[in-house]
Amino acid sequence: MIPVILSGGSGARLWPLSRESSPKQFLSLHTENTLFQETILRLKNLNFLDPIVVCNENHRFTVANNIHQINANALKIILEPVGKNTAPAIAVAALTAMQNDKDAIILVLPADHEIKNEKALASAFKVAEQLAKEDYLVTFGIKPTEPHVGYGYIKLGDPLLEGANEITSFVEKPEKKIAEEFLSDGGYLWNSGMFCFKASRYISELQLYHPELLEHAERSMLKSKNDFDFVRLEKESFEKCDNISIDYAVMEKTKKSCVVAIDAQWSDIGSWDAVWDASTKDSNNNVCKGDVVEEDTNNSFLYSPDKLLVTLGVDNLMVVNLPDAILIADKERAQNVKSIVERLKLENRSEVKHHSKVDRPWGDYDLLYKGSSSEIKHITIKPKGKISLQKHSHRSEHWIVIKGSAKVIKGEETLHLSENDSINIPMNVSHSLENAGDDILEIIEVRSGHYIGEDDVLRVAG
Repeated sequence: MIPVILSGGSGARLWPLSRESSPKQFLSLHTENTLFQETILRLKNLNFLDPIVVCNENHRFTVANNIHQINANALKIILEPVGKNTAPAIAVAALTAMQNDKDAIILVLPADHEIKNEKALASAFKVAEQLAKEDYLVTFGIKPTEPHVGYGYIKLGDPLLEGANEITSFVEKPEKKIAEEFLSDGGYLWNSGMFCFKASRYISELQLYHPELLEHAERSMLKSKNDFDFVRLEKESFEKCDNISIDYAVMEKTKKSCVVAIDAQWSDIGSWDAVWDASTKDSNNNVCKGDVVEEDTNNSFLYSPDKLLVTLGVDNLMVVNLPDAILIADKERAQNVKSIVERLKLENRSEVKHHSKVDRPWGDYDLLYKGSSSEIKHITIKPKGKISLQKHSHRSEHWIVIKGSAKVIKGEETLHLSENDSINIPMNVSHSLENAGDDILEIIEVRSGHYIGEDDVLRVAG
């Protein structure tokens, strides 16, 4: 089987940890690895082939860095030029898998799930592979542990194999009373969003039920371009694909669907409630992550990775303390964070889009201070990393090397800077910055001018 990892979604319910430029799959919540990295490592542990990854083009560097950090590889990294739901994403992955093997079976996995019981997962995958060979479109259902209203449900039909059943129906996220009835009935599973089938079988079902979507997906693949490690889908065609999930597009319509049950300590980490449920609590039922000191505090989630957070005499709070944003909420209201995010979007707040620390192909930068006409950044450049030759019309920059060695082009000059050296780059002077050593290069950059936005950049050939 060829694994396909879908790295989409915004994770708005996990704001301020999750941002548009760094959604929840790129968060490290319970281990040192991100959820995306845990997904790849889980596949390696189960001896799968390198995965096909489908992600938004805005996340390409984060995806590539995540893969590199754990010494892993991807068969392909396919870039969606616009965000779409799962049906188009799986279509381009299936078409990619069929390029080398027309009978390829693909295993579709979201990048943001937490699964603790890998043995149970492996057993379910084997059952699913057997059914996929018989032309079934297989989804995976999770045995419910509570009447959860945040998940969709699958009603079981006739048995096929041990742990596998035909599907009677899919049920949208139910009200609490209905969910309690499902749990009591015992004939329902949570819809996990994981799938297994022949790539060709999925394509034939799309041809039957959504031929236009398939046509646009195929055209976007035919006109795609290879860009180093990435496959860039052609935008105009992909934009025309219906924004529809695989459940609506295929699984609820096909005549040959089935579900394999998994009891694998699973969570999709879709909200702060899910993070709370999956976290280890202390003797006062608190979850403390980072530099936290609590006293007379109970039933609370306290997260502060880079500065001291102190609580005294509070109960049932959700506190997430980050350099550029702080969330304080009643834990019972934490699932409503998405409404706050929508409000911040209307106000065009940058904190919705990205963290103060931003990934780039050459490294990253961390915004330390921002004023109306100045800002200070900590820039990290990887070995062999280089910021392209460019100039700015509205700002000057001053660089101070705090670690490593730098090669700087400034106009017609080429200079080499070491620790504690500095240089000023005036407005409208072309310049580039390169790591000239074998270790990380760290720079403090001070920008000043009447406009200091990221879009004040003119790339210079050469």
